[in-house]
Amino acid sequence: MLRISEVETYLSSLFQEKVKVIKVGDMLASKGKDELKGFGYGSPLLVEFEIDGKKKKAVISTLRGDTFGHDFLADRASSQVLAFETFNQLPRHVRALDLGIITNKKRLISLGQAEEFFLLIDFVEGKEYFYDLEALKNKNLPDPLDKKRTKVLSDYLVEIHQVKKDEPSLYVRRARDLVGHGECIMGLIDNYPSNWSFLPSGYFKDLEKKCIDWRYKLKEMTHRLSQVHGDYHPWNILFYSDTDFWVLDRSRGEWGEPADDLTALSLNYLFFSLQAHQKVSEPFLSLFKLFWENYLEKTGDSEALKVCPPFFAWRGLVIASPIWYPNLSNTVRQKIFSFIQNVLNLEKFELSRVGEYFL
Repeated sequence: MLRISEVETYLSSLFQEKVKVIKVGDMLASKGKDELKGFGYGSPLLVEFEIDGKKKKAVISTLRGDTFGHDFLADRASSQVLAFETFNQLPRHVRALDLGIITNKKRLISLGQAEEFFLLIDFVEGKEYFYDLEALKNKNLPDPLDKKRTKVLSDYLVEIHQVKKDEPSLYVRRARDLVGHGECIMGLIDNYPSNWSFLPSGYFKDLEKKCIDWRYKLKEMTHRLSQVHGDYHPWNILFYSDTDFWVLDRSRGEWGEPADDLTALSLNYLFFSLQAHQKVSEPFLSLFKLFWENYLEKTGDSEALKVCPPFFAWRGLVIASPIWYPNLSNTVRQKIFSFIQNVLNLEKFELSRVGEYFL
C-alpha cells in the first residue's frame, strides 16, 4: 500500500497546491464474494483528499502482471500510456488526470508531460558481423577466423539457452507473438504491398493459415522455454577482437524459444549466399552447418529442428520484404518465398537438405 505522505507529495506537485490526503483504500477489497466478475486487469486505489477547502476523490490505477499480454512491465507501461492518450479523447469517458510511475521506494512520479520514452545506452566499439558475411561473398571457402567466429556465436547460444524457466504461459505468449505481433509474421505481411503482383493471389492468406497450425504445435512445447536474445542477427552483433563480441538490441522479452535465435542468425548465411551465387553454396554452407551442428552437439537439442520452421518463415519474411531489403533481385526474393513455403510444410528441418528448400 502507498504511504499517505507520498500520495500527498505527488498530488501537491501535480495540482501545484497543498493537498491533504484523508484516506487511501483498495477499491477491490470492498467487493463481495457474490460479484459476478471474478477477474480484472486493474488494481485500483481510491484516494480521498482535500484541496483548497474542497473534498475530492481520484483513483490510482495500476495493472497487475497476468497472462493476458501484461506479463512484463513494458506491456503494462504500454497499456497505461495508451489509456492516458485516449481516455480524454472520447466523449463521456472518465478523465485521465495524469500518467505516472510508482518507484521501488513507493514514490509517485508524474510522466504526464512525456512526449517520448528513451533509453540511455553505453557506447561500445566494434564492427557489425554482417561485414564478415559481405566479405565471404568473395571467398571460395571460409578461413579459420570465419569458422572461429561462427563457432563462438553458436557457443553463445549454447550458453544462454541453458537457462530455463518453468512458466508455460510465457512460451505460449511467445508462440502467439510469433504469429500475431506487429514485428512478427502478421505484422510483416501487413506491411507488404497490397495486391503485389510478384506473388500469386492468396499466398499470404495460405501462409498465415499454416502459421496458425504451427502456433498450436508450439503451444505443446512449453518445456522449451529458455533465456533468449530475441533478435540475434548480424547487425546486432559487434566484434571488437577476433572472437570477442557484444550483442545489441535484445527484443520481445527475456524468455522464448531457442530456435528464434538460431534461425535469426543462421538464415543470414543462406541469405548472403543467395545474393552472391543465387543458390546455397560455399563458403556460406559450411558456416551454416557448423553453426547448427556445434549447437546441436553441445545441447543435444535435436527438437530445435522440429520447431524451427515457423521461425525460419518469419525471418524469411523479413529478408524478402521490399521495405527492409528494397534492392534484392527478383530471383533472390522468389527463392526466399519458396523457402518460406517449403519450410512451413516440414515436420522437421533437415540441415542436409537446406539447399532444396529454396527451389
